[in-house]
Order: sequence, then C-alpha cells, then structure tokens
Amino acid sequence: MIPYTDFTFFGLLLYAVVPTLILGLFGRAGWRWALLVTAVMFVLQYHGPLNIRSDFAVREIWIVIGFAAWQWTTVRAFATVRARGDWLFYAAIGASLLPLAAAKLIPVVSPGSQFGFLGISYITFRALDVVFCLRDNVIGAPGTLDFLMLLFFFPTISAGPIDRYRRFASDWRKARTRAEFLADLDGAVQRVFRGFFYKFIIAALIKQYWLEPAATSASFGALLSYMYAYSFYLFFDFAGYSAFAIALSYLFGVHTPENFDRPFLARNIRDFWNRWHITLSFWFRDHVYMRFLLAATRGNWFASKHTAAILGYFLAFGLMGLWHGIEPHYIIYGLYQATLLSAFHIFSSWNKVRRYWPDGPLSHALAVFITFNSVCFGLLIFSGRIGAAPLPHHLSEVERTDCAVISGWIWDKHKPNAQVNVDLWDDEHYLMTFPANQFRQDLADAGYGNGWHAFGIPTPPLFKDGHSHLIHLRIAGTKRDLTNMPKVIVCP
Repeated sequence: MIPYTDFTFFGLLLYAVVPTLILGLFGRAGWRWALLVTAVMFVLQYHGPLNIRSDFAVREIWIVIGFAAWQWTTVRAFATVRARGDWLFYAAIGASLLPLAAAKLIPVVSPGSQFGFLGISYITFRALDVVFCLRDNVIGAPGTLDFLMLLFFFPTISAGPIDRYRRFASDWRKARTRAEFLADLDGAVQRVFRGFFYKFIIAALIKQYWLEPAATSASFGALLSYMYAYSFYLFFDFAGYSAFAIALSYLFGVHTPENFDRPFLARNIRDFWNRWHITLSFWFRDHVYMRFLLAATRGNWFASKHTAAILGYFLAFGLMGLWHGIEPHYIIYGLYQATLLSAFHIFSSWNKVRRYWPDGPLSHALAVFITFNSVCFGLLIFSGRIGAAPLPHHLSEVERTDCAVISGWIWDKHKPNAQVNVDLWDDEHYLMTFPANQFRQDLADAGYGNGWHAFGIPTPPLFKDGHSHLIHLRIAGTKRDLTNMPKVIVCP
C-alpha cells in the first residue's frame, strides 16, 4: 500500500481521520491516540510479502521491525559511548547506513532479491539525524517511543518530508487545547485541498496530455518537451504528496516542515535548493556540507576557502545522488548539481568585487530564466530519459490465433476513442491491414475509451497449407508487435 496514490488509501484514512476530528473537538486527540493510529497504519503498511530471494519471501513487517531494532540499538549504544572517540561516531554512522546500503546493493548483486522496504531512505535519514544530534550534544538519549515515532510516524513514513528529532519530539507529545486543534485543522484543510489540486488534477493532466505523449518519440523536440513536462509533473506530484503528509501531520499535532516554496521562481541554483525538497537539501547542508566545511577550516586543509566550499558541494550532492540510487543517472545528477553550485559560488564571489551582474527587474527575470532551464535539464538527467528508448502508448492483447480466427484488441491511451489499424505479417512478408473497430463491453467497462477497439478476422486461406507460419500482428505502419506476438500456427 503506497500512501496518497489513490482514493482507496484516502478511504482507509477516514477510519483514522473521523475519530481524530471528534477527539480533537473535545481536546482529546493527544499523543496516545497518534501512537495508536501509527501502530495500526504500520501493520497495514507493511503486512505484505517481501522477496528476500526470488524463491523465499517473508512478511515485510518483520524486516521493518528488525530495521527498527537495529537503528535503536545503534542509537542507544552511541549515546552510551559517544564521548570516547571520533571513531565511534563514524562507526555509528556506518551501522545506521548499513541496512540502506544493503537495500541498494542486494538487488544489483542478486536480481529478484529484495531487502529494502517503502520509505527506508527517509527513515534512515531520520535515524541519522539522531546520531548527529547526539554527537553535537544538543539532545540526550531519546526515549524509545519518541525515537520510533520519529521513524515511523505514519503521515510521513514513505517519502518525507524529513523531520528533525528535536522539532518532532516537542510536537507529538504536546497536549492541545480545542482552540489549538482547530488552528491545526485549518492548516490541514488548506493543505489537503492544495494536495488534491496539485497531485490529482495538475500532475495527472500533465502526465496524460504532455509527459506520456512526449515520451513516445525519440526526436530532440520530444526530449525537450519531456524535460519541461517532467519538471512540472515532478513538482506538482511531489508537492501534492508533501501537502497531504503535512496536512495529516497537523491533524495529529505535528507541524511537519514544508518541503517546497515556489522553486521555479528561484533566482539562482543556491536559492533553488532553499526552495526545492527543502527538508532533504537542508539535511545535507547541515549534516554533510557544513560539517565538511567546519572540519576543513579547523584543520586548515586547503589554502583557499573556496576550494573547501566546492569540494563540500561535490561531497554533499554526490552523496545525494547515491542516496536516490546507484544507477548512473542519479550519480550524474548529483555531480551536475554540485557543478552548478560550484559555478555559482565562483561567479557570486567574483561578482561581489566586479559587480558585473546588476540588480533590477530585468536582470532578476533573466536570472530566474537561466536557473529554471538549468534546473529542468538537471531533472531530465534525474529522470533517466536521456538515451532511453521511446515508451509505447498502445495497450493491446492478441487473444486468439488459430486456424479459424485471429482476434484481440488494441487501444491508444493518448487518443482514447480513436480507431487503431493493425498490420498482419507472415514472418517478414506483409499481408494486409485491418481496423480494430469492433465493440466490446468489457473494454468499455475497463476504461479503454468507448470500447470500440476490438478486432476479429477469419484466418486467411494462405495459412492453411500445412506449413508452419510465424504470425505478426503489428501497429499499422510500424514494426511494433502487439502483446502476445509473434505466434506460430500450422493449419492443414
């Protein structure tokens, strides 16, 4: 069950939301209720099977419980011995990252095997935040419930936003008055409507009418169109999801931080990362970039402070790329972002002296335009579409190919009511073209346009010669086979 992706999930949420509304109006929607709902949703979220190997599956919940126990043991052990040396800090970081590394690498080493679960990347970063805070002596050893709720608080369990322990712990145990609950309810309602508008209207329309059609062509123009479509789709889809997660958090008294702030209006790449996926970028800024910069300054590692800043960008965003996945396009994306930030760092330092880039509305608009296009190209890298084959936009199935009848259906999801023609080939020899224009109620009921997308023709006599024939049914004018093709028939 993936949160916030369909209306089935929102229907399930009503069983949690309605009692929360009633309890909140009486000032009783406290931390115990949030803990109970999170426990129930935890079981529902992770009750399915997980293929540890292709031939061996276990309930996902046992893997998640094992992960939670591992993270809790790591945190408690480090809280006990943290003052005894730096190497223990790095050992705790390595131990906390170990399950995530296994989740990324096991499917590569053993295809068909799984170890990760939904949300493991974000949950790992929440656990690491506790280790960092212990290292900085800004918190004491966390309580068991506080720690587990930070990791598995159900509104943000699968994809953030990434909350911080100090902020979260002060929220979720706070007793709310009726007035405070109503204020949180107002914030929740606003974000719910924004989430539905972003994710289920704007993002859905972009996907159907812009993104998917652009992905079906290999031309440069289509790739350029895909770049902008994917950038807008990713923003509205992810911002919509984040709005749902924040809204539900507010309902339970947790003020999860915002994740987006009009990112496509950023005037430079640094400003963009202060507006896009804010909780992730600030996590890397605080726990990777600033720590590296501080260590380099204290140790006098480099003659120039600019060198430290640039290397810090490559360290932070290189790790961000790896965090998304070990596929090459994620790593290249991280290095691309580091290059943009380094270039802007050099330019802004130079511009402070030279004042080449003036202030004013025209220069501001130009800066936004350059930043927007640079960002969109980075998201195109992130998408993995560069160099990828065009995506098919036809759904089809050949249901019968025998000596009497050749039948099936084909539907173009970009033109849901249009007729599609089918070519019949005997191996590499073209024979005929016929339309898929017969009505089938089951196709209409399944949402395949108006249902007039089936075909059925008598098997041509030339196949009835006692010899083997390799039949291809293809989208007319292409070499693209329909599903379940080719087929071999031998007719007397």
